Amino acid sequence: MRKKNHDKLIVTRKPNKIVGDTSRVITRPHLPDDTRRIALIIERIRGLTESKQQKLLTQIITNFSRRHEDLNHIFEKHFSLVKRHIKEGILQSETERALIGAYFTKEYAIESAALFNPSIVPHPIQGNLEKGSLRFVMSLRATGEGHISSIVFRSGILNKHNTFLFDPVSEFVETPDLKLNPFYKRRLFQYKLKEMKADDDICTFVLNALPQEFSKEQLVSEIERLHKHPHFTQNKQNKTFEIINWLSDSNYEVDFHSDHRISERVIFPVSRNESRGIEDARFVQFFDENGESTYYATYTAYNGVAILPQLIETKDFIKFKITILNGKAAQNKGFALFPRKINGQFAMLSRQDGENNHIMFSKNLHFWKNSHIIQRPEYPWEFVQIGNCGSPIETEKGWIVLTHGVGPMRQYCIGAILLDLENPCKVIAQLEQPLLAPTEKEREGYVPNVVYSCGSIIHRNELVIPYAMSDINSGIATVSVNNLIKSMRKVTDRS
Repeated sequence: MRKKNHDKLIVTRKPNKIVGDTSRVITRPHLPDDTRRIALIIERIRGLTESKQQKLLTQIITNFSRRHEDLNHIFEKHFSLVKRHIKEGILQSETERALIGAYFTKEYAIESAALFNPSIVPHPIQGNLEKGSLRFVMSLRATGEGHISSIVFRSGILNKHNTFLFDPVSEFVETPDLKLNPFYKRRLFQYKLKEMKADDDICTFVLNALPQEFSKEQLVSEIERLHKHPHFTQNKQNKTFEIINWLSDSNYEVDFHSDHRISERVIFPVSRNESRGIEDARFVQFFDENGESTYYATYTAYNGVAILPQLIETKDFIKFKITILNGKAAQNKGFALFPRKINGQFAMLSRQDGENNHIMFSKNLHFWKNSHIIQRPEYPWEFVQIGNCGSPIETEKGWIVLTHGVGPMRQYCIGAILLDLENPCKVIAQLEQPLLAPTEKEREGYVPNVVYSCGSIIHRNELVIPYAMSDINSGIATVSVNNLIKSMRKVTDRS
């Protein structure tokens, strides 16, 4: 009988624990559901004498300036959201504008509930390091009030001993101004509208009036024109307009300040399809044929009812471009991009059916038509479902893919498989037992009995795995790459 190798496998849990900080807050608009109240609130503010307004604003600045870097900009931005409720011709002083903006602003603690589901990639800047060290960027899913998820970042250095040296975390958090995608391609836009089951006749009517590449302003103009002179029933038009606006708002860019720490940057939901959260970003450093690298991340946008897979693109973790993934195979959760093309095509892991591990290929990064199963649940700890735990990692022996398996009592464990380098449709080896299972200390949290990761790296021949513990905070584990592969059962070996 063949000796079981997995008994020799040693996984080291690091002492580092990555926990949320309730003091890290962003600002968000605070608008009443009943918009009629906005004018009433403004009138109460304007009813104060100039000296009382100034005294009140001074107190607000004193109380909150240590928590935010540019309150004046924030108040002016939020004032602009409500200024239409002020009668024309009424002048406001700078103090009054700022005070009105303050009343329509609230704080949101992005990490107050949880900080989990991490992924890790090499930092784009690797200079001035000791020999054998690596600078990294770690993304995490931060969750606050109402269980709304966003993406936050940490950075630091892995030294030659794979000890984590985290950079100080800033007390400030920055939410960038939204920059909508300036132009849309008509053919691709219409293709996605069909996927979203928008009324084809109305979409064709609107889009045929637009050029092959059109702006958001042009799109809005055509929608308004049809709204004023309807050709279809009002109910059908309104439903279609909602889908069109949803799609157009889902493609956007955000820019952060380059001189601020990476820990200050947060990608918070901005479009309607993300209104209930941005979930489980899987970052990967992708290399093209010329050796140039781009960081991509797939994530799940959630609006409280439906999910939509989206793609983040960045070169420097300062400027981010967000777009929708298209095609009938881009319809579920857990997409993980390979770090390079394979046989001239992009490759991606996915979970189409909520149960099995799938793979798919495409010549276009944004369109995914077909997928097929490469792995089904096989062992008791994964009988309920399996999926990936981040992008595949290339080694001489094959692609290492960390997997998650769900077993009895909805316990999530992390496993591993090995895919053929040139034919990743083929699983050539896999662990029979979990690589990581929740310990007694790790099983308590928002969602009990869960360990989960969204991406790992190899450093000095060790697989470095940041992982979430029961959807509340995160830890780090390492394992020898050679020992991991040796511990796997060859798939062709059925002894």
